[in-house]
Amino acid sequence: MLPIAKILKSDGTDGGLLISERGVDFFSDIDRKEPVFIEFDGLPVPFFIEDIRPKGSGKAVVHLTDILSLEDSEELVGRLILSPDSLSGEEPEELSFDGWTLLDKGRKVGVVSGVEPFPGNPCLTVDTPSGEVMVPLHEDLILSADPVSRVLDLDIPEGLL
Repeated sequence: MLPIAKILKSDGTDGGLLISERGVDFFSDIDRKEPVFIEFDGLPVPFFIEDIRPKGSGKAVVHLTDILSLEDSEELVGRLILSPDSLSGEEPEELSFDGWTLLDKGRKVGVVSGVEPFPGNPCLTVDTPSGEVMVPLHEDLILSADPVSRVLDLDIPEGLL
């Protein structure tokens, strides 16, 4: 899952949410027939976008299914809206992190130069100052992924680097 927006505050009393888009154009990139997700207790919960309207540059007011009151929307303030890796609703044919900066718990490791799609265990090929290394790419290792700044922060197991 990739973060595509942040919920800034509630908007009105009918469950509206003011969001800040993160490198995604909600009007052209998001398939409103597919859900977006918000994490609760570490688990992604699906919501469908009922309505969306722009509000300034890079912001929009969104209404999500089952968020119908000010109390409901206040619970979501500060959370990220997540989308599966593929915004079109189709699975990506190949993962692409080429050119992304790879961090290990906030420390720079190198720049991703490719992805090896090993069945069940894709690995990133990373150019580091000491040479090329391969790092497993698994959702349990991902601390954060920012498609706007193209930075991927992992919790790389000890000894892999």
